[in-house]
Amino acid sequence: MPPPTYREPLEAAEIIQLFGQLTLHQQAALMRLMSRNLVIKTDSEEIMGYELDFNVDGALVAATTASEED
Repeated sequence: MPPPTYREPLEAAEIIQLFGQLTLHQQAALMRLMSRNLVIKTDSEEIMGYELDFNVDGALVAATTASEED
């Protein structure tokens, strides 16, 4: 018998539905969390997800390379 706090894993359709209900700011925050396990490979370089900033830009979430903070 599973512990009382156990919840069944969500199906893919449920995840997509939940994501669609989030605001852009919530989606950007979620992307920041997911980007820790992300690498973007281009012809000339690899960009690690933690090197990106995700911010709302109008009606989109924009990913830009993070600027070094002193």
